[in-house]
Amino acid sequence: MDSPLTPADAWFATRGWQAFGFQHEVWQAMLAGRSGLLHATTGSGKTYAVWLGALLRGQKLNAPSRGSAPLQVLWITPMRALAADSTRALQAPLPELAPHWTVGLRTGDTPSAERARQDRRWPTALVTTPESLSLMLTRDRAREELAQVHTVIVDEWHELLGNKRGVQVQLALARLRRFNPQLIAWGLSATLGNLMQAMDVLLGGAHGALVQGRIDKSLLIDTLIPRDPGRFSWAGHLGQQMQQPVIDEIDRSATTLVFTNTRSQAELWYQMLLAARPDWAGVVALHHGSLDKDVREWVELGLKEGRLKAVVATSSLDLGVDFLPVERVLQIGSAKGVARLLQRAGRSGHAPGRPSRVTLVPTHTMELVEAVAARRAAQATRVEKRESPDKPLDVLVQHLVTIALGGGFTSDELYDEVRSAYAYRDLTPAEWRWALNFVERGGESLHAYPEYHRVQLVDGVYRVPDRGIARRHKLQVGTIVGDATMQVKYMSGGKIGTIEESFIARLKKGDCFLFGGRLLEFVRVQDLVAYVRKAERKRGAVPRWNGGKMPLSNEMADMMLEVLRGVEQGDFFEPELQAAEPMLVTQQRLSHLPTPQTLLIERHVSREGHHLYLYPFAGRYVHMGLASLLAWRLAKDRPNTFSLSFNDYGLELLSALPVDVSSVLDGSAFSTEHLLEDVLASLNSSELSQRRFREIARVAGLVFTGYPGAPKSMKQLQASSSLFYEVFRKYDAGNLLLAQAEREVLSQELDIRRLRATLKAMGAKRIDEVVLKHPSPMSLPLMVERFREQLTTEKLADRLDRILRDAEKTLQKTP
Repeated sequence: MDSPLTPADAWFATRGWQAFGFQHEVWQAMLAGRSGLLHATTGSGKTYAVWLGALLRGQKLNAPSRGSAPLQVLWITPMRALAADSTRALQAPLPELAPHWTVGLRTGDTPSAERARQDRRWPTALVTTPESLSLMLTRDRAREELAQVHTVIVDEWHELLGNKRGVQVQLALARLRRFNPQLIAWGLSATLGNLMQAMDVLLGGAHGALVQGRIDKSLLIDTLIPRDPGRFSWAGHLGQQMQQPVIDEIDRSATTLVFTNTRSQAELWYQMLLAARPDWAGVVALHHGSLDKDVREWVELGLKEGRLKAVVATSSLDLGVDFLPVERVLQIGSAKGVARLLQRAGRSGHAPGRPSRVTLVPTHTMELVEAVAARRAAQATRVEKRESPDKPLDVLVQHLVTIALGGGFTSDELYDEVRSAYAYRDLTPAEWRWALNFVERGGESLHAYPEYHRVQLVDGVYRVPDRGIARRHKLQVGTIVGDATMQVKYMSGGKIGTIEESFIARLKKGDCFLFGGRLLEFVRVQDLVAYVRKAERKRGAVPRWNGGKMPLSNEMADMMLEVLRGVEQGDFFEPELQAAEPMLVTQQRLSHLPTPQTLLIERHVSREGHHLYLYPFAGRYVHMGLASLLAWRLAKDRPNTFSLSFNDYGLELLSALPVDVSSVLDGSAFSTEHLLEDVLASLNSSELSQRRFREIARVAGLVFTGYPGAPKSMKQLQASSSLFYEVFRKYDAGNLLLAQAEREVLSQELDIRRLRATLKAMGAKRIDEVVLKHPSPMSLPLMVERFREQLTTEKLADRLDRILRDAEKTLQKTP
């Protein structure tokens, strides 16, 4: 008698493959009706582990059919680019294993004709995004259409787990389990540090199978060593020096992915490559999320077919798209996290048995130390944890309207269903009643406005009876919120992509800027489209997109301190540390090195005032909050004015008047007592909360972003959300969305949990105080961060030249 796994093994054999043990394990678990999480390295065969398991499960549950089968499998992906690639991969085994099955794709990019075909009959398996799945739940016949879905696969679960899009997935899974109690769910990931918790979130706390694919896949993390790192360095200092080494690496390889952390950096490096090698025009490309869909698809296809020599990309190419021709991966600057570095390394050698290699390209000398820390952390599998948001009420409010549209709900039944989602496991009856009241009557302050009576009780069931409200809700389902964007088009009509409205608003006619790898001249804005022409000038501004600065992760920061402790004991054995030795030795001569046991505090007096430097190594977000907190605490007894600067390693407090630092030296300034009150008092917390509330108002459906072809401007949206914010503050102080805004500021923008842990760690360390005669190599980058806000590029260069000349004189006098 044949094993149930025989068809899958046979299909593998036709490809010359042999299934790995973890793939068999997944197939057997899925056949047994078990949910789970599959954690395996990129390119090891995760896709076919769960997909063939879904096919085998479908054959077990359903009798063979001559016609096409109804919708049975949902494949949820975090990115549209990944969706198209996944669809192609899922179609491959169907002729042999499931000839009556079809695979479809439904995202925001799906053409209307294809949507209409799907509306008449769904495919057997549908590749979709969290937003499109939520839209499916708004359909009148949602229960009927989705009741036979027996398997849900969430690809790249780590990308969704820690944000509100992941909460959307949790709520959708809770709904689908209500439709079909036999439903199983599987998550896929290559980079997670908290596997059991990640599985609990996906499965709503239900028991599942954790499968780890142990594939002997070699990983090499190395570094392009700069010719002259120097004794002093700051952010971007080595960028230009690394141009030729990067070009040489690309030249030696067939196809290279050059990853950057920001879109601005991608635009600049693309220009730098073409400036040095104009013969690469057409074979070197640019890829980031603001470029037009057609441009991105052309680049992705060029990578697949091996037609491109190199692609400069952001996280838009991080995820599981299968680019077998990619031979090399370069990472410009630090990846800031172990998980991100492993994800990007996996873009090379994207197949079982092929080695993966990522080469780091430092943009300043401390990134050489980061490179060593990243390699050691990866070897020790110190991968970052991701945690689900806790009870985001804006997502819940949106979900209530979604379910009211998709057939309606009763309060008690939906409350139980929502609480089965991990994020809402602690949702109280009072919070539930508040959310229900908010969508039914607009809460305490909006009950006089009918447009906020979105849900009504009709014959014992909550529904959305107003067609206008229904249409507006469907147009803005989702939790992706950012600065409003505008299309960028040539005067001749060709589309280039989208760009933040706030950037365009600062341009005057004739201003030039880099975008899509081109130098463009701004002409005008008309109907929320920015019209441009090719510029004749040589230089222009580079757009600064939101979310450009990623903080150093805990795992990376802790490992950096361990690396520096080794350096203090004479460990310069790795090539990166040998290259960084002049800077590190200079730091030791002028000051000391921070270590896991010591908190380095530097003091310096200059013509600018009194400088106080601290190096907690807790990431820029924590340092931002910490700088404000310490300045506020130090100025409580004696009023003073501070200028603040911070980076991933430390922070600077600059004051005009001398500062009594005794509370810093004895550690009392690091107290966690009254931390919440002190942080809120030290910052413009009202402005931060109001900015965060704009996003919450959009997700909760308070602010409508406009109809297709007639979107509202960011100015209009800001005015609307600010009005709600003030109304709630004055007339509805108990509004839970206000409390959520404050909570998100503390947890996300300031990372209050990590700030509290950092203060405790600082208080437990031995204080290592140094009075500087000259700025140290670690303090200078903090000064440069502050200078950049005040000085032009030319004046900054003059100031730095003077500081470096003075440094050389100081070093000659220092033993």
